[in-house]
Amino acid sequence: MRAMRSSNPVMTGRIYEKAGSALSDNVMTINGTINKIGLMLLLVIASASYTWNLVLGDDPGRVGTLAIVGGIGGFIMALVTVFSPKSSPYTAPVYAILEGMFLGAISAVINARYPGVAFQAVLLTIGTLFTMLFLYRSGTIRATPKFRRGVMMATGAVFFAYMISWIMSLFGMPMGFMHSSGPLGILISLVIIVIAALNLIMDFDFIEKGSQMGAPKYMEWYGAFGLIVTLVWLYIEFLRLLSRFAGRD
Repeated sequence: MRAMRSSNPVMTGRIYEKAGSALSDNVMTINGTINKIGLMLLLVIASASYTWNLVLGDDPGRVGTLAIVGGIGGFIMALVTVFSPKSSPYTAPVYAILEGMFLGAISAVINARYPGVAFQAVLLTIGTLFTMLFLYRSGTIRATPKFRRGVMMATGAVFFAYMISWIMSLFGMPMGFMHSSGPLGILISLVIIVIAALNLIMDFDFIEKGSQMGAPKYMEWYGAFGLIVTLVWLYIEFLRLLSRFAGRD
């Protein structure tokens, strides 16, 4: 079981250790997880479209409120799901709705300033998802123990950098180079996007191993939740990168 680890903090081998195995007629399957992923994506798109239309419609004032509710609420639902995987059939869909509200709001605002970047970010996220899936299924990239350790360390470094940047900003000392449109800022975004994309390999492997182990059926929702977390991260990073390129014009 120790070999089955993901750098995605919500998808670790310990989750399956706690879940144990289920009866043969009520186990996690890859197809079942794919169906859950599709449903969660639809929920994200639907709620994102709602907040997006508010920006373009007659009630843009509600967008800020919905973005805050979606961001904080999504974070809380993520924590609940991580600490209570058995609740994922209920919390994962709610997370998708709340996260969609947040993404729709920030996407509409950024797209209003730099027209077209939101659609480009969506296409790049989808393209990256299927590219990484192909590389995983073809065996071009394998989730070996060495690969896992490397991606885990890189992901931890990104999280640590974000936390330091946030803390510094609270004291009026923002790390401007991390958020600039200059060459260094763009390079940082590219590196983070590569790390997020590599997390997809870990997520695919985690879901596959879970189905092979006969994990309980509710773990399909948990597996779908973990993959959506990575996709949301990847989309936000693409949106950030494209905004920086547009800001240089």
